[in-house]
Amino acid sequence: MLVEETTVPPSALPVATFKDHMRMGSGFSDDDIQDGVLEGFLRAALAAIEARTGKITIERTFSLSLTAWRDVTSQPLPLAPVRAIAGVTILDRNGVETLVDPIAYYLVQDTQRPHLRAGQATLPPIPEAGAVRIHMSAGFGPDWTDLPADMAHAILMLAAHFYEFRHDTGAGAKPMPFGVLALIERFRNVRLFHGVRP
Repeated sequence: MLVEETTVPPSALPVATFKDHMRMGSGFSDDDIQDGVLEGFLRAALAAIEARTGKITIERTFSLSLTAWRDVTSQPLPLAPVRAIAGVTILDRNGVETLVDPIAYYLVQDTQRPHLRAGQATLPPIPEAGAVRIHMSAGFGPDWTDLPADMAHAILMLAAHFYEFRHDTGAGAKPMPFGVLALIERFRNVRLFHGVRP
């Protein structure tokens, strides 16, 4: 179970840049009247592209709960880029938590498949009927300017697409625009070897 513990702050969303992208008028007393609506479409575009690519855009914190390790020496993480592991906690069947010594693991940073690796022979054992919770921060950075230029442009394009078709009821709904797909293609996680690491 992957849980997003923090959300993208409004200050990190490029509402002004989005307005320029859509060539909206400026210099009027009610310039900010649609800011809330535009923020909503930016958040929707961020979520759609993150879901499509498995890449986290604006940095925030997540927790991943597991009942078993995929491999006792290395656990792949379901998102990227992971910037840091904030902590690993073992929970027994009664929910009692034990913080794992950081010497027992380390982060292998990778733009596609980051891993939590054992710092010793194996990762700490998970009790029967227990779980492990991994706390991490992920994303390209805390600000919009930290995003790769092509991903940032794709988000603006998709947000504009959502805005343009905001009254569409779903009948004949447009798919994700080709230009957006082309821009985010390099970020998609390509699975090889039937999911087994080479």
